[in-house]
Amino acid sequence: MCRIHEIDTTQQVDFADDLVDMLNKGALALMVSVGHRTGLFDTMSGMNPATSEQIASKAGLDERYVREWLGAMTVGRIIEAVPAGEETLFSLPDKHARYLTRAAGSDNIALFTQYIAELGSVEEDIVRCFREGGGVPYERYPRFHDIMAEDSGQSIVSSLFDHVLPLMPGMVSKLVAGIDVLDIGCGKARAITLLATRFPKSRFIGYDLCAEPIEEARRRADELGLTNISFAQKDLTEFDVRGEFDLITAFDAIHDQARPDAVLEGIYRALKPGGTFFMQDIAGSEKPQNNLEHPLGGLLYTISCMHCMTVSLAQGGMGLGAMWGKEQALRMLDQAGFQEVRTRNLDHDIQNNYYIMSKA
Repeated sequence: MCRIHEIDTTQQVDFADDLVDMLNKGALALMVSVGHRTGLFDTMSGMNPATSEQIASKAGLDERYVREWLGAMTVGRIIEAVPAGEETLFSLPDKHARYLTRAAGSDNIALFTQYIAELGSVEEDIVRCFREGGGVPYERYPRFHDIMAEDSGQSIVSSLFDHVLPLMPGMVSKLVAGIDVLDIGCGKARAITLLATRFPKSRFIGYDLCAEPIEEARRRADELGLTNISFAQKDLTEFDVRGEFDLITAFDAIHDQARPDAVLEGIYRALKPGGTFFMQDIAGSEKPQNNLEHPLGGLLYTISCMHCMTVSLAQGGMGLGAMWGKEQALRMLDQAGFQEVRTRNLDHDIQNNYYIMSKA
C-alpha cells in the first residue's frame, strides 16, 4: 500500500513538472513567433556572436526589446549567450537556425508559433462559446489568412512543381495544353497564381468565403499581368455548378466549411467526367486515442477548437474541426460520389494527407 502511494506521489510531482514545462514552452512559443515576425532569427543566422545593440542595429529594431527577447531565447536554450568582459554576446547556433529561419523552407517551425498568439486573441470568444454555444466568425482573426498563406507557402507553394503536381500523373501535360481549374477556399491564392503563371493556356478560378484575401489575390494577379485567373467571394454551402472543371483543388480548406459534405458533393457535380479532385487536408484520426503519437497533435486540436471548428459553427455549420480524421474524410468523399480515392503523404509535410480522385 505504501509502495502504491509512493508511486502516485512521484507521478503527481512529474505531472506538476510537466505543467511548469508547458507554461515555459507556451510562453517561449510567443517569443519565437516574435522572432520570426521581426526577422530576428533571419538576422542572427550566420552572424558572429554580437551584443544586443549590434543585433538590434542590424535588424533595424529597438534595442531594449531585442535585449529582453534575447533573454527569453537564452533561458529557452534557443540562443547561446557568453560573457565578453562587461558585455554579453549572443549567437544563434546553426543547428537551431535550420528550424527557425525562412531560409530553412519547409523545415521552419517558427512559422507555426504564430498560431499561438492569433488563437490567444480570441480566448474570451471561445470561453463564451463553451458556455453559450455558437461560434467565432472569421473576422475575429485578423492575421489568420496571413499565417495560412505563409504556412501554405512552405507546404504547398514551395513544392508545387517538384512534389505536389507529380501526385497527379499526367496533370502537367493537361495544364500545358489548357484546362479549367477551380481552387476551393483559395485564401490569398498563392498556389493557383503560381500555376496560372506557369500554365498560361489553362484557366483558373479561386473561391473564398472572405473578401480580404480575395482582394489581395486580385491585386497580385494584376501586378503579374495575368489574364487567365479570376476570383470570387463565395459561400460554398450551396455550391451547385455542373461539369465545368477539369481540376478542382482544396488546400487545407474542406474541414473549415460550414457543410463539408455539401461542398464535396458540389465539387463532384462541378467536375467534368474524368475530372480530378485534389484535396490536401489535416492528417490524423477521428479518434483522439489514435493521435497520441501525432507529432503536432496538441497544436492541431488547439487550432481546431479555437479556429477551424468554431468558424464553421459560427456559420451554423457542422463544426467538424481540423481533426475530423482520415476515416471521416474518406466516408464523406465516398458519399459525395468519389469511389476510388488515393491517399498520399509528402516527406516535408507532417501535418497533411493528400487525397487524389477522379469523377467517373
